[in-house]
Amino acid sequence: MHDDRTLVEARLRRVLDERIRPAVYPESVPLEVAVWHAPDEPVPVAEGLAAPVGPIAAGARWGAPWGTSWFRVTGTVPEAWAGKTVEALLDLGFDENMPGFQCEGLVYRPDGTPVKGLNPRNQWVRIGAPVEGGEEVRLHIEAASNPVILDYHPFRPTQLGDKETAGSEPQYRLERMDLAVFDETVWQLVIDLEVLGELMAELPVESARRWDLLRAVERALDAVDLQNVNGTAAAARARLEGVLAEPAVPSAHHISAVGHAHIDSAWLWPLRETVRKVARTTSNMTALIEDEPDFVFAMSQAQQWAWVKEHRPEVWARVKKAVAEGRFVPAGGMWVESDTNMPGSEAMARQFVHGKRFFLDEFGIENDEAWLPDTFGFAAGLPQIIKAAGSKWLLTQKISWSQTNKFPHHTFRWEGIDGTRIFTHFPPVDTYNCSMKGSEIAHAARNFKDKGVARHSLAPTGWGDGGGGTTREMIAKAARLRDLEGSATVAWETPAKFFEQAEAEYPDPPVWVGELYLELHRATLTSQAKTKQGNRRSEHLLREAELWAATAAVRTGFPYPYEELDRIWKTVLLHQFHDILPGSSIAWVHREARKTYEKVAEELNGVIDAAQRALAGEGTTPLVFNSAPHTRDGVPAGGARTPAVGGECALVPRADGGYVMENGRLRVEIDAHGLVVSAFDLAADRETVAPGRPANLLQLHPDFPNMWDAWDVDEFYRNTVTDLVDADEIAPGEDGVSVRIVRTFGASRVTQVLSLAPGSGGWTSIPRSTGTRPRSS
Repeated sequence: MHDDRTLVEARLRRVLDERIRPAVYPESVPLEVAVWHAPDEPVPVAEGLAAPVGPIAAGARWGAPWGTSWFRVTGTVPEAWAGKTVEALLDLGFDENMPGFQCEGLVYRPDGTPVKGLNPRNQWVRIGAPVEGGEEVRLHIEAASNPVILDYHPFRPTQLGDKETAGSEPQYRLERMDLAVFDETVWQLVIDLEVLGELMAELPVESARRWDLLRAVERALDAVDLQNVNGTAAAARARLEGVLAEPAVPSAHHISAVGHAHIDSAWLWPLRETVRKVARTTSNMTALIEDEPDFVFAMSQAQQWAWVKEHRPEVWARVKKAVAEGRFVPAGGMWVESDTNMPGSEAMARQFVHGKRFFLDEFGIENDEAWLPDTFGFAAGLPQIIKAAGSKWLLTQKISWSQTNKFPHHTFRWEGIDGTRIFTHFPPVDTYNCSMKGSEIAHAARNFKDKGVARHSLAPTGWGDGGGGTTREMIAKAARLRDLEGSATVAWETPAKFFEQAEAEYPDPPVWVGELYLELHRATLTSQAKTKQGNRRSEHLLREAELWAATAAVRTGFPYPYEELDRIWKTVLLHQFHDILPGSSIAWVHREARKTYEKVAEELNGVIDAAQRALAGEGTTPLVFNSAPHTRDGVPAGGARTPAVGGECALVPRADGGYVMENGRLRVEIDAHGLVVSAFDLAADRETVAPGRPANLLQLHPDFPNMWDAWDVDEFYRNTVTDLVDADEIAPGEDGVSVRIVRTFGASRVTQVLSLAPGSGGWTSIPRSTGTRPRSS
């Protein structure tokens, strides 16, 4: 037979694009549109609904960066449409290729009830099915003009990453704002053809099934009258019924589809915008749950659930109802999807404590899985913490991003440093934003590395990163893929059901011991140093505040500040999110984080001071408190005493222009370049600095990775290095016993202060830089 595959496939693409998809909405009338632009930050819903509006037409530009505009759309359903399904099509100026990364909206009824969210892949609002004709339509849209940060040239510097620098140029052009007839038969034909066309493209050329699909698609296209698609769509669908009814083979890979909308708690948008993103997504998902009886949606990050409860009580009521039905599932049991490399162990434990407590208090549900699909690698101590928190499973897909080595398993037990093992799954679909495309389903089945011993995998399904979630198109595709020859089988299932099935079929999987290291995004350990410093300081202060407040409460009756510390812990945990603490968010996020950490430090120092004063009691004798778990300078662990008299420090000039510092335990020599060339331990009688290897040498490397500037440092950075040897200034510090060293390079300056504590066994180097550009996206 003549090989006409490319001819039929090209025909399918064109007919879909130019005839069938446009026929989904065969009739439309424009809506009247008016708008009010909020002058600054988002306003309460009642204020937005009541604001005075002015006219705006399709084609007009709107939306300063990070602005909010309230659109009012009104119209009347034509009498001639009686008996038909009618939807409002509300296109704010979307680019369909970037859901979650641009303007978005939340639609309200006049009484302030949220209807659903708008995004590039979800632009419709159901008006009636069917309508009677003559209905008055009035909707309000809270539209966020979030600028596009990761454009088609995503790594170029931009001023749009902070409201303070973004300017006021309108970002979007208002497009279609119509009432339209929705032809479900044509829409279903689109899904039929997409599923079969995508499956056909993944099957081997020599496969008989591929040719069966090709001929069936050809017959369906023959049945479509290009001048009357709506009148012939049913006949075209009838010609596809046979190939859509052929069941999958018994050994087919099985995919547990879990409705999902990975929502970064901050990334290319600030925290306040995430509050609105969550509201839009949960509005859509609860609506889908009402319409689709098989659909199951899972959402992680208790913080995001708490935002819905606090800011959108009407949506919260719908969420609670869906949770009670087992259809809207709390996942992960953590406060946020945090980084796991930089937070301390106590903070990681608190992620689970606060996350699980929220779900237990609100729903009586305790999660059995840790859900971290996008975190940049996993410390080897995590299995122990997961198990101690009462969980037993872990899901992530991020390790599939590794540059060099491909992980050998998708289902395995992960063993931590103490021997704890956690049943772990990496979805072979290699994304947390599966859209049910044939290429994704085929990749999951082919890619699954545990064939022969297991055949279950999970696919988080829905638009994510910026939220959006599952769409009706994805659900329709999954229905056709439930049991379809040539494809993996698909069913909507909860994370718990997937893990139960996977563990039952594979009770003795291989074991991976130690860290799950991501061979990518290594610069997330260094980007935005002030954010990282703020986190570490906050963790230390929280420990001290709890230590002294608890001690004072037991010994003196000091009122333990439970609510204050609980609130501060949640703030710190939120900022450990995997795009905040790693330094990979926009400038706005890190600017706010620095202010937040300053406030946290102020509050915690207040708690510490009050508790220590309660413990010290009345009097004027100074006391030194030691929060360390060991005796320090004569003060016992967790104790206090009057300050000990320490030894003296000496600073003596060297003949070459350098200095010698000594405190009775260490003698440190600094040469004329400000480099530490010797640190001699007087008690041990030994040198600790190797000859020719100064201890405080600063080195410069190019910071220009191939991609992902804030995330990556590529190995070729080592090929070029500049030692900062020359010093502009070497002089005693203000205390007379430290040394201040200043170096300049380019437009930047670095100041180091070297000092020895009296009688201490160590010296400190405190670098400060000015004029440098911190790593940021």
